[in-house]
Amino acid sequence: MPRSRRLVPPLLSGGIAMLIAATLVTSGWASPERSPQASSSGHARPTRHAATHPKHARGRAGRALKMIWGPSTMPGGASAFPVYRRLGVQVLEVQLSWANTAPTRPQNPGDPLDPAYKWPPELDEEISQAAKYGIKLAVMVKGSPAWANGGRDPSWAPDHASDYASFMQAASRRYPSVHYWMIWGEVTRPGNFNPMPANSPVGPERYALILDAAYGALKSVSAANVVIGGMTYTVGALSAPEFIHWMRLPDGRAPRLDYYGHNPYSARFPNLSENPYTPGVRDINDIDTLEHELALAYRHDPHGTPKLWLSEFSVSSDHANRAFAFYVSRSAQAQWVTAAYKLVNSVSYVAGLGWYQLLDEPSSVPENLTNGLMTATGIPKPAFDAYANVP
Repeated sequence: MPRSRRLVPPLLSGGIAMLIAATLVTSGWASPERSPQASSSGHARPTRHAATHPKHARGRAGRALKMIWGPSTMPGGASAFPVYRRLGVQVLEVQLSWANTAPTRPQNPGDPLDPAYKWPPELDEEISQAAKYGIKLAVMVKGSPAWANGGRDPSWAPDHASDYASFMQAASRRYPSVHYWMIWGEVTRPGNFNPMPANSPVGPERYALILDAAYGALKSVSAANVVIGGMTYTVGALSAPEFIHWMRLPDGRAPRLDYYGHNPYSARFPNLSENPYTPGVRDINDIDTLEHELALAYRHDPHGTPKLWLSEFSVSSDHANRAFAFYVSRSAQAQWVTAAYKLVNSVSYVAGLGWYQLLDEPSSVPENLTNGLMTATGIPKPAFDAYANVP
């Protein structure tokens, strides 16, 4: 395959992370490490740097949730939920756009019956289907309406964190069976959350206000609500360690949350014994380092270190695409699935791992994504059985 290092443009609304980014290129990152049965084109082993934080001892305390991103229907129009049940999915991750749901300012923002709200019927159907098949939903709420952010595009943080918090209250009341709530997505990725200037605490501090306000709002509706904050990814405008360090409230406290969200995309075969190969990058092989950094940030929190919610992880098969400049064979993709879940189940500090996603994109889509457990037409790939066999 080509050895070019790809700068990845903005991708799907689902928030799939870029991995081969300028951050990695300028840091001297070479090409992906060869994994078992990788593409026959092969790659040189990346230069490894010393870990910036000590590696942790691992222990088992239950298993991580089996999570996935994917559609509510299959290519032929049938419900996808029987497929999710066959796979053993415990949590389906979906999105809710604040901007689309509240195009005008509500008079009673905490009330889901306020006429300003245009709740998406698709989410109602997903909740109904999920309940039928014994699957939980995790809802990512992102995108501020123009009336809340000074007339800017939806990536901009609201001027007042209380506006976002009130919407979260309304959403929780509208969907009382939903208890996993993700606060925005991939906030460190350029263009996903603004303001987020490089080498600055401005973005993390702004996000901390929104997260903490959302936490209070969601818990006021139901103590069973689980608030997932952070929502960083492998590389970005700020590294995950920088974001965690600067994610502070005006009084210096870390914002309240239950789990810390991170998308640990990687060019390395899942193996927790590896050290970070460049400072600041946090892929799936570095989650113990990330957990250590969280422990430092939350060392004064009475609830202790938040567990990791690894919202998205995957690897492409068949060919390179607009998101990833590397890929593996279909059989190797299945090995990545098995190894990734074995890795997170070997430690006690991961709440869940989500595969991105169920289906490949159609070949008619330029540089189509091939991260799915199934082809675009719904034919299972070897990764499908590998995911289904995860305990």
